[in-house]
Amino acid sequence: MRLGTFTVDGSEPRAGIITIEDGVIDVGRASGGSLPKSVLGLLRLPGWQSQLEALIPSVPHHELGDVTLLTPIPNPGKVLAAAGNYQAHIDEGGGTKVDKNRRTPRIFIKPTTALIGPDEPLLLPNVSNEVDWELELAIVIGSTAREVSREEALSHVGGYTILNDISARSMEWGLEDREVQAWDGFFDWLAGKWLDTFSPTGPWIVTSDEISDPHDLQMRLQLNDEVTQDASTGTMIFDCSDLIEFISRFTTLQPGDIIATGTPAGVGAASGRFLKSGDVMIGSIEGIGALRTPVLDS
Repeated sequence: MRLGTFTVDGSEPRAGIITIEDGVIDVGRASGGSLPKSVLGLLRLPGWQSQLEALIPSVPHHELGDVTLLTPIPNPGKVLAAAGNYQAHIDEGGGTKVDKNRRTPRIFIKPTTALIGPDEPLLLPNVSNEVDWELELAIVIGSTAREVSREEALSHVGGYTILNDISARSMEWGLEDREVQAWDGFFDWLAGKWLDTFSPTGPWIVTSDEISDPHDLQMRLQLNDEVTQDASTGTMIFDCSDLIEFISRFTTLQPGDIIATGTPAGVGAASGRFLKSGDVMIGSIEGIGALRTPVLDS
């Protein structure tokens, strides 16, 4: 099942089921108002998947081409992301071999103000001229997870989507004589993940029952006419189960939370190439779909 958030002619955002025939079932209307109108509200509902499946035979209210898809969950509780989770990406940045038995995942958070949906423009900021792409498989939590084991971790997944973890590789703060401190590099790196529009996500959520193995999906990012990233999710260092187990040890994962699982090799920083106005990115992941993001000056 494909679950997304849509608007029609500027109407309020609503949850929709996108059918195989590319029709859109308005969940609120199809349920007679008994189900929440938002994707987040649905994910917080016990037994949400079976209740949505009961609506699939409904006649679609719209054609996909007649609606505007938004980021699937406009207001998740939190967006978490894994840094350095593909060895080939670490290698291209000059890093060393990771022994997952001697290292924990490196997790950071992204603000919800960074989220944009399919075909929404990434706005280049005035604080950096080195803006880069990072295609990632994203986990959408479907039920509360606190201190879960690796074995039970995937049972808490509601579905999967695509997230492009846009990253400013350098930050310019307008200080001609900046006093450089030891931690400045880390905090500049972190701030470079936080900018508005820096998390294109979508085009929808594919429920976990339709993804038999999230670690066997081909992922590809195309920048204009060039494929820059092409890899399998099977080459993650810490897989989806590892990440959920680890994160749930220190924070409760709630329905609608998003976990971006890291990016493979092929980012712009490896070749000194960065995004410019007029570029178009298309990130695709097998079994999910394609996420198109145009790039514009802010």
